[in-house]
Amino acid sequence: MKKIAILGCENSHANNFLKANIQDKMFADNIEFVGVFSEYEGAAEKLNEEFGVPVMKSYDELVGKVDAIMVTARHGANHYKYAKPYIESGIPMFIDKPITCDEAEAVEFMKEAKAHGILLTGGSSCVHADIVRDLSKKVKSGELGKMFGGFLRAPVSLTNDYGNFWFYSQHLVQVMCEIFGYYPKSVMAFQNHPVVTVVVRYEEYDVTITFQEGYYTYSATVSSEKELAGGEYGLDDVFNREFEEFSELFEGKQRQSYSEFIAPVFVISAIMRSMESGKEEAVHTFEEI
Repeated sequence: MKKIAILGCENSHANNFLKANIQDKMFADNIEFVGVFSEYEGAAEKLNEEFGVPVMKSYDELVGKVDAIMVTARHGANHYKYAKPYIESGIPMFIDKPITCDEAEAVEFMKEAKAHGILLTGGSSCVHADIVRDLSKKVKSGELGKMFGGFLRAPVSLTNDYGNFWFYSQHLVQVMCEIFGYYPKSVMAFQNHPVVTVVVRYEEYDVTITFQEGYYTYSATVSSEKELAGGEYGLDDVFNREFEEFSELFEGKQRQSYSEFIAPVFVISAIMRSMESGKEEAVHTFEEI
C-alpha cells in the first residue's frame, strides 16, 4: 500500500483525486492518502470531513513517512517550497500547474529531482483530453505532412491572489507544447482586455494561442498540408487519466523528461516579458539534464 500526502489541498485537484480513489476506489487496493495540508484556513479540514484524511500541521510533517506526494497548491510559488523537504527521500511527485513561477527556481528544482532520482508528473490536466492526445500523436508521427501552424485557445485569469497570469496560463501553454514542441524560438504577445493573443514562433511555422478571461472554452487546431485537424474539447475524465499517469510513477514510468516538464515555465515567462515590453521575446532554453 503506497502512502500519499497532498500538499496544498485547496485546489480542486485534491477533491478529484480523493474522490477517484476513496469514493470511486480507482486504486483503492494500492494507494492510501495519509495527510492533507493547506495554508488556507478550512481547506484541509473540509477534506477531512468529506474523505476522512488526516489534517497535517505543516507541509513537511510527513517527510520520511510517505511513498509519494501530490503538490496541488493554487499558487505555483508554493510548489517547490512544499516539495523541497521531500526531495532527499527520492519519492515520486505530482506537481500541479504552474510547476513554479520562476525560471531559476524551476531549473534548481529539476536538477535536485534528477540528482535524487525523483520521478515526476503533473502540470496541466488538459493534455489528457482526447483531442490533445490525438493531435500530439499525429504531429509527432508526421502523418499530417508539412505543418503550417495552428490555433489554440483556453481560459485565463489575469488578476487573482495566486500569481495572476501564472495561475491558469500553463493549461494553454502546455497543450501547445505537447502538440507542437516544448521549446519554441520566441513569442510576441498582444493584450486587448480580456484577451491575450500570442504569436509563438517555431522553427518552420507559427502558432497562435489566445488566452480568454471569462470564456471557459478550450480548443486546439492544427493546420497542415493534408488537413485542418482538431476543434473544441472538454475535460471529461482528465483528472482520472492524470492520476493514472501519476500511479505509473511507482512502476518507474515518467512520460516527460525533466527539460520538457518545466518547458511551460520558460514559455510563460517569455509571454509575460512580451506583454510588458511590447516586443518579441526569446524563449529561454533549458538543456536536458
